[in-house]
Amino acid sequence: MHLSPDHIVFWQIGWFKINATITYTWGLMAVLAIGSYLVTRGLSKDLERSRWQNLLEIVVTGIVTQIGEVGLTRPREYLGFLGTLFLFVGTASLFTILPGYEPPTGSLSTTTALAICVFIAVPLFGISECGVGEYLKAYLKPTVIMLPFNIVSELSRTLALAARLFGNMMSGTMILAILLTITPFLFPIALSALGLLTGMVQAYIFSVLAAVYIAAATRSRKPPGASNAPEPDESRKE
Repeated sequence: MHLSPDHIVFWQIGWFKINATITYTWGLMAVLAIGSYLVTRGLSKDLERSRWQNLLEIVVTGIVTQIGEVGLTRPREYLGFLGTLFLFVGTASLFTILPGYEPPTGSLSTTTALAICVFIAVPLFGISECGVGEYLKAYLKPTVIMLPFNIVSELSRTLALAARLFGNMMSGTMILAILLTITPFLFPIALSALGLLTGMVQAYIFSVLAAVYIAAATRSRKPPGASNAPEPDESRKE
């Protein structure tokens, strides 16, 4: 039993090594990229659509709805980033049904990288929505004394996001491994299903928290008088 996929080394020369975290991360990205190409290459606007397109539309519509419910007024602008986070973490959990597979989200390096992506995306979306001046002014509110506390809050939020996902994914894997060692013939199917459910919940929580952070950056820093009207639903424009 490995505490982290970082400990599974496939190839090493000196200090340079390729472990399970790197291998499975790139494998997941390849699967998502190839799968996206195969699913979207034959999209149709007619009434008759393939089952894969129907599944894709259900996933996209569900993600857009969740983003809008968080408070982002133009959810389609954030669909690419937040949808990618959800699909990556969710797919990493779904692949746990494969023998010998270790989810890369069980590594602190992977969850930290995902949290850093959110840390960088939040100010980028905030600046694009409100402008550089308005975004930076928010760090001085309500007084200049709050500047260091606001900066520490941003950093600690990123650390908490990474630690939360890492802890939940690693603990689920460890509990499953321990119980399978004790009773290998009783729990495998039930615990595998529970692990899949837990992984999807963690993917949902991670993407929703990222959406909440982006919403806080774009709404709380928006200058007075700015419009908060939601974007029109393009699917209803006929």
